[in-house]
Amino acid sequence: MVRSHIVHPLPASVHTLTASGRRIRATMALAAVMAGVALLAGACGEGSADGKSGTSGSGGVKGKTINFVGYGKDNPWGAYFNTVFIGKLESAGAKVVDLTTMDPGTAVTNFNQAISNKPDLIVAALLDTSSMVVPIKKAKQANIPVLVYDGRPDPSVDGDVMQVLSDSEALGIAAAQNLVEGLKAQGKESGNLIVITGTKSGFAAQDRMKGFDAELAKTPGYKVIDNQDGNWDPTLSGKIATQLFAKYGCAGIQGAYGMADYMALPIVAAAKQAGCEVGGKNGVIVTGSNCFKVGIDAIKAGTLYGTATEDPGTIAEQTAGYVIRYFNGENPPKKELVKEERVTAQNVDRYAAQCSKA
Repeated sequence: MVRSHIVHPLPASVHTLTASGRRIRATMALAAVMAGVALLAGACGEGSADGKSGTSGSGGVKGKTINFVGYGKDNPWGAYFNTVFIGKLESAGAKVVDLTTMDPGTAVTNFNQAISNKPDLIVAALLDTSSMVVPIKKAKQANIPVLVYDGRPDPSVDGDVMQVLSDSEALGIAAAQNLVEGLKAQGKESGNLIVITGTKSGFAAQDRMKGFDAELAKTPGYKVIDNQDGNWDPTLSGKIATQLFAKYGCAGIQGAYGMADYMALPIVAAAKQAGCEVGGKNGVIVTGSNCFKVGIDAIKAGTLYGTATEDPGTIAEQTAGYVIRYFNGENPPKKELVKEERVTAQNVDRYAAQCSKA
């Protein structure tokens, strides 16, 4: 604001200020300005050398806009995750823009739309890890923070995002242990296995297979004879399983891994439709993961040998909690891992409640 003033004659001594005096005053003024800039930069920092995420510095999640590029609600895991995640943030006062999908190409389009929306935060699941590299880089250039959940990002942008991750390798290890344990209980020291994975282009599926293959290698008598991409889709998983039992027959398949319970149960159905025995003393041993109530019920019924946790409710709570801590300025670590557990008939009651929310 400019204020009017009256000009008075100045004493002669003022007009005789030396150039040196003027330089000193200018230097002091510049120092004050630079100090202010430094304070502003400190308040808006993006992170720290100790691996912390950095904070918004804006006092809470209430009123913040979050663009959610997650799994679509037509996927049963995604549907429950979305309900818990969105509900917790909206109850805390945040606005969540739903840009969820199960189509990898649409996910890229939705992520780019999120950048255009200029939200306070983008939360994303990476259906196709490689195709999300460019959008993540664009978000960084636009100074929009990104939180990735479930599966990890491409290594080239690993440092550009915050992460709440499922322990996918542990889930793969648990699946291999379930199959080996189940087959050995039948007295089989060898056997042919089929695998129907989640979306293979995502690290969530790739890391599970890394753990699965490493664990299975300890017992070389058991071999994977077919590995198909089920895209986290129960209907597609059932079609693939039907084709595989038609191809190999009941005698040609001793075990099967469906990467989620809702993918494993269609394998059980396809096996029965093909006339194959399931479970018991000589039937096909089937394991799931991403535990669901249908999986828990199937374990108790003896048709599913086992599963593992990674239930959508637990990771949804942890991811939403991370968002709240971030906006509260609590500076959470850039990466958090969700602890996973193997589930079989021996301990199913311990995890039944946790695994029966979806």
